[in-house]
Formats: sequence, C-alpha cells, structure tokens
Amino acid sequence: MTNRELADFVSAQLAPLPEVRRIPMMGGFIFYYRERIFGGIYGTGFMVKNVPAAWRFMPGTSAEPPYDGAKPMLHVPILADSAKLRAMVQAMWEELPERPPRKRKR
Repeated sequence: MTNRELADFVSAQLAPLPEVRRIPMMGGFIFYYRERIFGGIYGTGFMVKNVPAAWRFMPGTSAEPPYDGAKPMLHVPILADSAKLRAMVQAMWEELPERPPRKRKR
C-alpha cells in the first residue's frame, strides 16, 4: 500500500469526525484533529503521538521514532476498527499540545 493509499484509508476510517484533516509532508502525511497534530504516515506506516490515551486503546503496541532524531511515536494496529480509532483520536485530543501560533512574515 502506498502512502497515499494508506492516507486515503485512514481518512475514510476517520471520516465521521468532521474536524480531521491531513496535509502532505515530505513524502508522508500529517493528520490533525481539531487543529492539533495527532499522527501521521511515515515510512513505517501510520503512527500517533505517544500520549497516555493512545496507550489505553493500544496497550500492546510499540513506540519508536518514525525517522532519525524524532520523538518516539506509536504504531497503530487498530486501523481496521474505525469506531475504536475514532474514539482514540477523540480521547487523545485533550493530551495533545496546542498548535503554536504562526509567526507573521515581514
């Protein structure tokens, strides 16, 4: 499955959540929920931020950096379970950092 096909699949699974969006980023995709980054598609597949809510939904998953120098993220083995995936993303929102304000260009 290509990164775009995986992004389309994840987007379809999360479609009932109206505030999910994705943006392409360096060959992968970054996913936002209510304007907070919760995960993305990297060379190793779909991964989410390493927060307690994600661990509650996926206790047996593993954490590893998606690329050299990155913070560890969690592999998502529950992609086929749309309801569980949506519930996890909603639960994660409170634990995710707010998006920093954009600096104006001069």
